[in-house]
Amino acid sequence: MSNNESAASTNENKKRLQAMEAKAVAEATASADAAYTPSASLLNASSPELLLKQVDGPSLADYYDPNSTAGKESVYVGRSVPIAAGGSLTIPIQVSSPGSVVEYSVENKQYDFGFSITAEREEGVTIVKETTRVDASKEPITGKFLVGTVPCLIQFQFDNDFSWMREKIVSYKVTVTPPSLQTLTAGRRRRAKACLKAVTEDYQASKSRYQAASDQRTLLETELEQLKLEIAQKEKSLKIVVEEEKRFKGRLGLRQEQINLLQDRLENGWHDEQELKEPVENNTPPDVDDSRVSRRLLPSHHCSISESLWRMHCRSQNLQAFLSRLLPSHFPSASSMTFLALMLPSNS
Repeated sequence: MSNNESAASTNENKKRLQAMEAKAVAEATASADAAYTPSASLLNASSPELLLKQVDGPSLADYYDPNSTAGKESVYVGRSVPIAAGGSLTIPIQVSSPGSVVEYSVENKQYDFGFSITAEREEGVTIVKETTRVDASKEPITGKFLVGTVPCLIQFQFDNDFSWMREKIVSYKVTVTPPSLQTLTAGRRRRAKACLKAVTEDYQASKSRYQAASDQRTLLETELEQLKLEIAQKEKSLKIVVEEEKRFKGRLGLRQEQINLLQDRLENGWHDEQELKEPVENNTPPDVDDSRVSRRLLPSHHCSISESLWRMHCRSQNLQAFLSRLLPSHFPSASSMTFLALMLPSNS
């Protein structure tokens, strides 16, 4: 095979690989666009423009603007960058165009180091390449991946934390290639369809929750009005009970005072009774005209009685003492004694 034929075969293989790679990227882009789901912050945003901005992607006018960086690839290069012993190096790259392809190449002079790649989005962190210890002194470490959802922060991490004595020297090159116009226009339509589906589903779910919340609000308002009526009735009843409590509290005080007074009378007697119980010993009846008392109280016949008997009898009861003050000291006739016998109790 001649050199020309060999070169042609190589170019053909290279084109075939590029075509296969382009097809794989296109399929991955289409799959990412079809699976696009708006983040929670975009769905909860008060303005609809934020969601539409992410769906639309870069402006097509910027792609045609020669002074704009949109539509142009971005290259990040670091040569012979030292990583101190026990240290690390992080290269952050922001990707703002959905469907962009990130390609990297990393190499070092000697010794191995830790290498990893992560993609940070609002919904979380995606591990593009797990942390592994690599040695790129003989052959560079290369790779390529697609960024479907933006904004996305790509973090290239170089670690030397396992080495306490040796410094590592690394070089890297990262190229971010935005999608073509054709890919961009097709991608925004796919994202719009996926977003419409997600927004419609969220609309239906929100509508259902809105109706449930509205029904719950109506129920709670009705219950609240009932509670207000019950509270008003309870307040009215409380007022009545407070007044009744006050009234019966006064009555209890009055009744307690009456109970105390009645018990005192029953135990100690009445004051006026104590005053009437005066001693009648040595109480000599005054001299009274017998003829005048006999004319008022006694019949015409009399019988005499001993004065000592009359005094003894008068000591027994207060009534007798009282009568002894009214009747004469001496009763010569039997009629006077007869009258007294009728006036006095039968046991006298």
